[in-house]
Amino acid sequence: MINNMLPPALLFILGAILIPFLRGRAKQAYMLLLPVVAFVTLMNLPLGQEIWTIQFWGYDVIMGRIDKLSLIFGYIFTIMAFLGVMFALQVEDDLQHVSGIVYAGATLGVVLAGDFLSLYIFWEIMAVSSTFLIIASRTRESREAGFRYVLVHLVGGLFLLAGIVLYIQKNGTTAFDYIGLDGIESWLIFIGVALNAAAIPLHAWLPDAYPMGTPTSTVFLSAFTTKSAVYLLIRTFPGADILIVIGGLMVSLPIFYAVLENDIRRVLSYSLMNQVGFMLVGIGIGTDLALNGATAHAFCHILYKALLFMAAGSVLQMTGKIKCTEIGGLYKTMPLTCLFCMIGAASISAFPLFSGFVSKSMIISASFEEKIFIIWLVLQFASTGVVDHAGIKVPFFTFFGHDSGIRAKEPPLNMLLAMGIAAAFCVGLGIFYQPLYDMLPFPVHYVPYTGAHVVGQLQLLLFGAFAFTLLILSGLYIPEIRSKNLDADWTYRKLGRLAYRGADLGLNTLNRVSEAILIRSVKATASFFKDTVAKLALFVTVNVWLLQGHRDKRLEIKKARLYNDIAQGTLPIGIGAAVAISFIIIVYFIT
Repeated sequence: MINNMLPPALLFILGAILIPFLRGRAKQAYMLLLPVVAFVTLMNLPLGQEIWTIQFWGYDVIMGRIDKLSLIFGYIFTIMAFLGVMFALQVEDDLQHVSGIVYAGATLGVVLAGDFLSLYIFWEIMAVSSTFLIIASRTRESREAGFRYVLVHLVGGLFLLAGIVLYIQKNGTTAFDYIGLDGIESWLIFIGVALNAAAIPLHAWLPDAYPMGTPTSTVFLSAFTTKSAVYLLIRTFPGADILIVIGGLMVSLPIFYAVLENDIRRVLSYSLMNQVGFMLVGIGIGTDLALNGATAHAFCHILYKALLFMAAGSVLQMTGKIKCTEIGGLYKTMPLTCLFCMIGAASISAFPLFSGFVSKSMIISASFEEKIFIIWLVLQFASTGVVDHAGIKVPFFTFFGHDSGIRAKEPPLNMLLAMGIAAAFCVGLGIFYQPLYDMLPFPVHYVPYTGAHVVGQLQLLLFGAFAFTLLILSGLYIPEIRSKNLDADWTYRKLGRLAYRGADLGLNTLNRVSEAILIRSVKATASFFKDTVAKLALFVTVNVWLLQGHRDKRLEIKKARLYNDIAQGTLPIGIGAAVAISFIIIVYFIT
């Protein structure tokens, strides 16, 4: 029965074909129906089985590996697709709608894939469709960012493809689960996946591209690419120590960039990297509690990060501005958007009774239980930094701070409704967390609301709030300064320019040497043989004419005719034979 149903990924991708042909309410209802049907399909899938399997070139293509890990990511991706569609219902741009639906379907294909062939196909569809969401703004900046984005992800896709080919050659199968970093093929796969997770130093594409999307498309972008990579890392590389190091860098460094940034959506992009860093630390620790924490945090993060991007998108759509130096005081005319933004900020800051608390605390607890105290301290520092740059900065400079004089209205009802549902999830998961814990892939008992957890987190929150307040009152807080960050892409550009110059110098030198040795020598040889025959024919014939008594003008006329005959290849038989014999004699004596 299930095998006769359309896989959720194909339901989205094929369903997107009809979107341009629908109009008005019918289009809106149809787009909302797609994720609902996909969610119902996921709920009825048989746990622990592989379905939707076909044969391709002797390999099994499995589009439905059903276990608790794939299902929890499938659930949150379909929920997010529904919220993203609802938030964008007022948009009259089929490019955004089709790209968003295909993008969501591709991520479902990734998390349900049971083999590398189907995984890679959906992986590349995900990269291409998300590119269209970036360029949907139809500005020069968005086109350039989209080009850089797709270029980076094509390179990542090549790493992944090379690793897959070597993996299949080594193991004789396309099926995969745990891989581990024990060979060149696994490292290539790891690099390809880590790039999609925006792992430092492969991260610059994210803050470069995501802020260039439209007010609605960025909501999709914030949810899918990095979290599909997190899913794949949980499945294939749990316990990889390098992920602890990378995750530690990711939770720390983006904080400083986010504090310096002036663009709210770029602040949220760096904040996104910071939160993915928590997930990578959990994956690197590799215990059941840590992996559950990474999974739960991905689930919660998709919701509260989307909520924050929705709030930022609403402000951008209603005011046309998104920089800290240009907005402020919007709580007066956009109170609901302000409220939803503050709920998202409380969630990302891991306030007790909000979703971020019940997921992030699992990862921090796992690091403490495994006695990785340096990472535990780094996570504590990062938690304080999150309060400063996302928990307070985003709502403060957007809705409070200085009064910009802008009196914008609330966004359309569908946008408010999408934010309201996301906010309800953020609060509901923070209070009623057990259903989320029951969906997690590993059977671990964990209680988030203990005295130590709550008091410790409140101390971090108060410290972050105190630091922010002190900097604001002293006039030292940086976001009011117009500035531009230099990130790792500066290194890419410099190294790329050096690589180009090196390649240019090396290849052009090789071209010159090749031209000198091959092309010029061939031309000289060809010219030698061509002119030698002509000169030999003239030499023999002219000397014969001289012996016959031809002189002066008559001789010059004969020489001109003879040269013309040689050029046209129409020598008289006698002269041609004489020249040929002379040439053979010369060659004989030379060799």
